[in-house]
Amino acid sequence: MTTHRPLALVTGVGRRAGIGAAIATRLASDGWDLALSWWGPYDERVYGAADPEGVDAVVAECRAAGAAVTRLPVDLADATQAAALVERAEAEAGAAVAAVVFSHCESVDSDFASTTVESFDQHLAVNVRAPFLIVQAYARRLREGADAPLDRRRIVALTSDHVGYNLPYGTSKGALDRLIVGAAIELGDVQVSANAINPGPNDTGWITDDLRRALVEQTPLGRVSTPRDTAALVGFLCGRDGGWVNGQLLKTDGGFSAK
Repeated sequence: MTTHRPLALVTGVGRRAGIGAAIATRLASDGWDLALSWWGPYDERVYGAADPEGVDAVVAECRAAGAAVTRLPVDLADATQAAALVERAEAEAGAAVAAVVFSHCESVDSDFASTTVESFDQHLAVNVRAPFLIVQAYARRLREGADAPLDRRRIVALTSDHVGYNLPYGTSKGALDRLIVGAAIELGDVQVSANAINPGPNDTGWITDDLRRALVEQTPLGRVSTPRDTAALVGFLCGRDGGWVNGQLLKTDGGFSAK
């Protein structure tokens, strides 16, 4: 164990309304330093506009909580950039990566009839290949003796079971689940706990009023999931008390019907 703040690499932190931003600020409050990655062109393409002040606002909030923050804009569709991200984070932050949290994604709705090969490949590249390369590099650095605290070595990935009419996204998230189970089994020698979280429909700005009413009716606790809810679970898994949870797919309240 060490007395300094451990370093967490968190992907997908480009929008203030997103889950990645909530995770970053939660981990900062929990005593982590942060290496934050995002890709503005994705937000422009999918959401119609990037959040130009989003990263600055998240960084400021994290620093106010005492965290040292390193910015790492990266195109995770590029295999070379993904494979280099861990070592880049360590070089720029000046510390070993202790935890990796995957909160990024490629998510463009399409069904069997409308999904193109290019879209399918893009989803697999961003949602599966990039995490594979990052975990591979993370494990290699730990086996090389990277000075990451033994009691804070974690992998957490956000997943989903939304497949119908969101086919390439859901298919790639299913593959991500298996990737995380593999990490939980294979990285035990370097004391890494690896888990996936399915937060259900999460209120990051895309839920309409009609959909919100329908989701509330289907959810036992009577509300939709929020980024802060998901961040709290990530905070627990990345904390010292969460280390014995390993190889699990954790589903929150939003994933089943109340009736």
